[in-house]
Amino acid sequence: MARPIVAIVGRPNVGKSTLFNRLIGWKKAIVDQQSGLTRDRLYGVADWRGREFSVVDTAGLDLDGAKDSSRAAIEAQTTIAIDQADVIILLLDVRQGLTPIDRDIAQMLRKSRRTVIAVANKADSSTQRHFAHEVSELGFDEPSLISAQHGLGVGELLDRILDGLPPAETEPAEETKADRLAIMGRPNVGKSSLLNALLGDERALVSPTPGTTRDPIDTELVFDGVPVVLIDTAGIRRKSSSRDRLERYSLLRGIHAMERADVVLLVVDASAGVLAQDQHVAGYALEAGKGLVIVVNKIDLVEPAARKPAYWRKTLAGKFKFATFAPIATVSAKTKEGIGTLLPTAFEVVGQRRIKMPPNELNRVLREAFLDHPPPGFKGRRLKLGYATQASGETPTVVMFVNDTNLLHFSYRRYLEKKVRDRFGLMGNPLKLVLRSDEGSRNRPRASDRDQVTDTRAESPRPSGRGPRRASTRR
Repeated sequence: MARPIVAIVGRPNVGKSTLFNRLIGWKKAIVDQQSGLTRDRLYGVADWRGREFSVVDTAGLDLDGAKDSSRAAIEAQTTIAIDQADVIILLLDVRQGLTPIDRDIAQMLRKSRRTVIAVANKADSSTQRHFAHEVSELGFDEPSLISAQHGLGVGELLDRILDGLPPAETEPAEETKADRLAIMGRPNVGKSSLLNALLGDERALVSPTPGTTRDPIDTELVFDGVPVVLIDTAGIRRKSSSRDRLERYSLLRGIHAMERADVVLLVVDASAGVLAQDQHVAGYALEAGKGLVIVVNKIDLVEPAARKPAYWRKTLAGKFKFATFAPIATVSAKTKEGIGTLLPTAFEVVGQRRIKMPPNELNRVLREAFLDHPPPGFKGRRLKLGYATQASGETPTVVMFVNDTNLLHFSYRRYLEKKVRDRFGLMGNPLKLVLRSDEGSRNRPRASDRDQVTDTRAESPRPSGRGPRRASTRR
């Protein structure tokens, strides 16, 4: 089901990126004394009390002294962020107090029907709590005083976020649920043309001008008796090169569409090759636990030898080291070459998401892996597996009960993941390994237990051998 979205909004240098890192549990955003470092919209997944939600770190809004035209464009950006988010965190600096920019941003947020939580950051001392009365002038509920850097008050803030999120959606009946495929990628790689080729008509606007599609478009169809929903999204470009301020929140729109999908069809341009932004989009999809199919479009523009999937599997191996399990489809939306194989490939990835791993077989695979290649020791201790089971949920997830969750090295995690994939497949899907301490035989595994979730991206900046840290609950 789609995760709700929480957007962090505020002026520059109030600690938005620090709070973002704290909420998702690892340092994904760059944090520095210099203001304005966040130009791209950063996205991550947070988990609190068993509820997952998406967090978006936005660039600082600086309305002070702006011209009318610039101010209108920035307000339009904020309006888009408000429309896509379920909860908005208005982040303020407790040390500087309210500024005119803070009041202007608050005025924008008051016009929305979204839940707004005023948060005063950098409250490292109890002597600064008097600032709460000043923040109350903004007209929101009682503000939360936190220190994102040290984790003070973050637990209470997460509780308030959960209270403001919409109720969890109910899973529709299996027989009525349609597979949902989100078509994503950089601008002008042929996403809308691909949609039209799949549909067989011109139901989506196609233009050679990058950025024609601004809003996700859902299109329903039936393919060989299987209902499917295709979601065409706006192109996600490098924000530093974007001149249209309205496009700077296209990532929010794309994330919202991606969260509603089962599989992401990542479209890349065969004539231009793979760029860093293509890798970013693939990373977003895997972090959200979605299936991934890499679609190489415009093969009619390259040499015949470069039109075969085998060529691109070799070419893309180094670019997508974190997604070697993703199938690759080569197509031409213009000439319809390869189009007939794309939907069956996507359906196969959806089917692999629903594979059930019997506990006995799963434990046999993992125990043989431990025997064939014992885990490395650390300070005289070695990782021991007590029991493993598959957790419930859309993303294939294995819960491992071990003696010490800190003893699983990153390279050994990859080794175990490969063994599970060799036995159960899971083509095109990320595999999450959940580590939980086995405190004795009285503790039996539960499918709902979730701790220290790690994704399958090889470039993850998380510390080796450790899963992500949960948000601090220090009071």
